[in-house]
Amino acid sequence: MIDTIITDDKKRVDLFNKVDQLFDQLKSIYYGVYLIHDLSKKTEDAIVSYGERLSSNIVASLIKGGKRMNSRDFIRTEKKNGRHRLVADLTNQLVREAFADMPKVAVVPGFISRDKDTGETTNLGRGGSDYTAAIIAAALDAEVLEIWTDVDGFMTADPRVIKTAYTINELSYIEAMELCNFGAKVIYPPTIYPVCVKNIPIKVKNTFNPQHPGTLIKDHIENDDKPIKGISSIKGTTLITVTGLSMVGVIGVNRRIFTTLANKGISVFMVSQASSENSTSIGVRDEDADAAVEVLNEEFAKEIETGAMFPMHAESGLATIAIVGENMKHTPGIAGKLFGTLGRSGISVIACAQGASETNISFVVEGKFLRKSLNVLHDSFFLSEYKVLNLFICGIGTVGGMLIEQIRKQYDELMQRNGLKLNVVGIASSKAAVFDRDGIDLANYREQLKAPEAQGKNLRDEVIGMNIFNSVFVDCTASRDVAALYQTFLEHNISVIAANKIAASGNYSDYLRLKQTARQRGVWFRYETNVGAGLPIIGTINDLRNSGDEILKIEAVLSGTLNFIFNEIAADVPFSETVRRAKEQGYSEPDPRIDLSGTDVVRKLVILTREAGYQVEQQDVEKHLFVPADFFDGSVEDFWKKLPALDADFEKRRQQLEAEGKRWRFVATMEHGKTNVALKEVDRNHPFYNLEGSNNIVLLTTERYKEYPMQIQGYGAGAGVTAAGVFANIMSIANI
Repeated sequence: MIDTIITDDKKRVDLFNKVDQLFDQLKSIYYGVYLIHDLSKKTEDAIVSYGERLSSNIVASLIKGGKRMNSRDFIRTEKKNGRHRLVADLTNQLVREAFADMPKVAVVPGFISRDKDTGETTNLGRGGSDYTAAIIAAALDAEVLEIWTDVDGFMTADPRVIKTAYTINELSYIEAMELCNFGAKVIYPPTIYPVCVKNIPIKVKNTFNPQHPGTLIKDHIENDDKPIKGISSIKGTTLITVTGLSMVGVIGVNRRIFTTLANKGISVFMVSQASSENSTSIGVRDEDADAAVEVLNEEFAKEIETGAMFPMHAESGLATIAIVGENMKHTPGIAGKLFGTLGRSGISVIACAQGASETNISFVVEGKFLRKSLNVLHDSFFLSEYKVLNLFICGIGTVGGMLIEQIRKQYDELMQRNGLKLNVVGIASSKAAVFDRDGIDLANYREQLKAPEAQGKNLRDEVIGMNIFNSVFVDCTASRDVAALYQTFLEHNISVIAANKIAASGNYSDYLRLKQTARQRGVWFRYETNVGAGLPIIGTINDLRNSGDEILKIEAVLSGTLNFIFNEIAADVPFSETVRRAKEQGYSEPDPRIDLSGTDVVRKLVILTREAGYQVEQQDVEKHLFVPADFFDGSVEDFWKKLPALDADFEKRRQQLEAEGKRWRFVATMEHGKTNVALKEVDRNHPFYNLEGSNNIVLLTTERYKEYPMQIQGYGAGAGVTAAGVFANIMSIANI
């Protein structure tokens, strides 16, 4: 390398001589270690110093006007608790003396130092090069300390976990220190203190991206309106709980805990104490856990033996997260929002701590929830550029396919206008499923579903296993098996949106349990399209009840399929042909017998009756049907063969109805909790008479709307409007 970068012959020869001398010294040390088969801490410190000593000589030779300064001449340490600690006053004096005649460019090997008493080579530990720079900057009253590293600066969160994390332009010293202490490995935490005391700004820049402005760390940030600056975390946390009734009101217990750990050289980065004083929980790194438990059990051995205290309890496999920002102290409700957000995502907080300065709220969660916690908090506290909703869509038939296409077309518009990113992370058909945490390409998802690896995946396990934040499961099927998964999803804090009517119209106890679970978990169970496709029927009933009104009666034409059939029937269009047209034009269920048997209308009436506040089961609905029961036996093919046999009777009745100036409407009725469905004849004065095509209509008679019932009418069938209704449900969750 020296041959390549040093072109000046004299410099190259001088540098080779210096490097050779250093390698000879290092060789001798290694040989000594080999001979005695022992590596002392003193020898190890000497060995690790050679990297800086070699590289600083090379860099000084490369830089025109550069002068190498030996940091061992002015950085002094002393040994305390098994570690080398800076002797600040002596070091500052020696730095000022060494730099009295300041060279144009000084090249100083970082990290290495010398013991103040023995003169032996020591080091400043991890991140010691940054620390060396800060020590020199503070001693010389520098204008700014620049730290050049391999990242653009401090980020709002770990970009490997949160794709939307971005660089923070400015931080206060306190904020930077808090982020460093909780895992942000941008600069070494002790680097901040020497320059903070002198109010010297720190500029963090990226060696590989020098054009980036980086992060400026200083005393005070102007026009700072964000309560939270960043989120940091520490993996591999063990929580040790010191507990016992003898701790209550006893002075000095905590002193004993922390003195014992300090003497062992164990760092505690979080403390949480019960107000009753009978327990103190401390967070340490996993690698320190066994030693910490051992020394604490030794310290409190007498108390443990008498039963006054319990043996130390250690819980591993945890992670510590901190939200950091000086403006938190000026923003009420931050802690409430924090814990509420975590709770709605199904994340339990095991321990928490908040300092009086209110610049940091730290808490411990299970390690498996770390990614989810970071993402949901980053999103919740508006650190992300976009709010993200992660969607699992089940069913790619007419409704599901149209929903996916609508999302694809609106994707960019929602990001630009609403700051909302609809991230489809899972798509499932009846046979295959694809999942991608970063989002599925909606332009070619059908091809992805054909891939061998997409076949036969377990939907429940995949959705729960992703453990992703702001999750919404969207059911666009008519599957009973899929509907049976709702309870599990809600229990795992995954919201559910259903075009599928089975769950909301199933057993009342199951329906009630789904709603209660959603409420308790702080997630959403929404199914507006179960009745009326895109019409706001369920939402209106809920609004009326929530405002104190009482639903007395519901009269409704709820089947767009049946309304289409009875509007299409004519002298030249027999009954069987109208059913076939409804199927071909996508108005009916895949099996039209569901519509003709009244099953679909019964389900819808049950749902509306329940939303109106009455307990009802499907078998409670009185049914007056217009197709003989035996037509529903056998296969769908058998049904189509038998259906024309009804044409003559329907035509005869249709002619009579036409002569009387009436029309057929299949009406669902609920009055004071009593329910029935029937094919009724309505005259020109009835609101249902002019109901066109596949439209739906609902009349709501309430305590407030007794004389003139509230009327909701509109397009009530079709894949397009149903998909749009599902989309509206998604947006209602996104906007909360």
